[in-house]
Amino acid sequence: MGNPAEDVLTGVGPRLRALRRARGATLAALAAETGLTASTLSRLETGKLRPTLEQLLPLARAHGVPLDDLVAAPPTGDPRVHLRPVRRSGLVLVPLTKRAGGIQAYKVIHPPAGRAPTMKLQTHEGYEWFYVLDGHVRFVLGEQEFRLGVGEAAEFDTRIPHWIGSADGRPAELLALFGAQGERAHLTPGSD
Repeated sequence: MGNPAEDVLTGVGPRLRALRRARGATLAALAAETGLTASTLSRLETGKLRPTLEQLLPLARAHGVPLDDLVAAPPTGDPRVHLRPVRRSGLVLVPLTKRAGGIQAYKVIHPPAGRAPTMKLQTHEGYEWFYVLDGHVRFVLGEQEFRLGVGEAAEFDTRIPHWIGSADGRPAELLALFGAQGERAHLTPGSD
């Protein structure tokens, strides 16, 4: 099996030539557009010159393609998020993002009313946002109480005492976004 880096670079020349010809550009016109010499462009297209990043960047701009297209970069990995539900305080939290830090997305399933632990208002640093996917939600924020249905959303400062749960005998499913403080408050044991 060949060297993967060498295999990638070998294909750059023919791709560069095909892109230039598809645009109907001459080597001289492309040289004027990129600041590279016509001789350099010719040697890149024929494979006599190994391309550098400094050469590929202006060529990608001139041809209007991502740099990855010029080098036919291999896939960088599996982009799928592998969903591993977490059960916490009667809730099921399904992570929908996998990057560290920043805002995290979860599908949250609240058990039917009466089956959840007692209603206990909580506070923590940060902001939360949620969208009702299915069912009805009872949302307590400070002294106010709301009932939200499918398609409704709420955003709030989590320093205000709050509680979210199903409003009736059916589970309530939400899409929830929160930062690191909210994630710790919802997923750390003993934070109830």
